[in-house]
Amino acid sequence: MGEQAAKWSERAVGAAVVLSAAGRIDLTNADPFKDALAAAMAKADKALVIDLSGVDYISSAGLRSLMIVFKAGKADGKAFGVAALQPLLREIFTISRFHLVFPLFETVDEAVKKLVPN
Repeated sequence: MGEQAAKWSERAVGAAVVLSAAGRIDLTNADPFKDALAAAMAKADKALVIDLSGVDYISSAGLRSLMIVFKAGKADGKAFGVAALQPLLREIFTISRFHLVFPLFETVDEAVKKLVPN
């Protein structure tokens, strides 16, 4: 049971909200993660950026959480981006083809600039 549980925090960056996650996102915490994403999306004026730089693993349940909130945000006309993937996460996104679904960015700053142009 030495697995690192995921933790997350959010901050406003202009008209965007950045949700930073750390640890593992899997079946044990995918629902609270989804709820945190949905709450952050509700607070965002224009966009939600997910900073995954501190996440070392995401399961299909975690990817599903991202998908649910992405679709809800799209329905509300809000942009959504995923930033700062570690190499293993980039591989997971590529294998699952989620790199074709979500806009991926190297950095949070790049994501904010692209999703919330001045």
